[in-house]
Amino acid sequence: MVPTEFKALIKRFYALQTERIEAYRLFEEGHEAYLRTGPHYDFDHYRQLVHEITQAFLGISTEVLQIKEKLHRDMDRPDLSEHIDKLQHKEKQKLDLTAMLQMARQRAQDHPEEEGCQEKIQEIKQDIIKTQGALAEIMQDFKYDSEECD
Repeated sequence: MVPTEFKALIKRFYALQTERIEAYRLFEEGHEAYLRTGPHYDFDHYRQLVHEITQAFLGISTEVLQIKEKLHRDMDRPDLSEHIDKLQHKEKQKLDLTAMLQMARQRAQDHPEEEGCQEKIQEIKQDIIKTQGALAEIMQDFKYDSEECD
């Protein structure tokens, strides 16, 4: 294994995770802006945002999976590729929960009289927090295992 190539892959992986965090921030800000256009929502702008965010997440995931393959195949680090598998699964879960949260927020805004909306929002938020905790653990394990050969 070429240490500089390995370090470059790890560095790129961390950069992609940072990009993912930024994409979530933009997604959240865009959804908040969308909700402010209610009750006659500007769905066209929101649909465009969702498309752009989807493309960003797809690009990030594709590159992360390429790094996973290189780590496993070219660098004989199945431990690190396993962490990435777990991470990708949790990231998908987080994205699904984020979409559910956005729908629940809109429902609560559109139907303030409906019981249970706020409870559903809180439940989804708790699930997101748990998922973020699991992601942090996976990242910590990845960091530990990737640095042990330094």
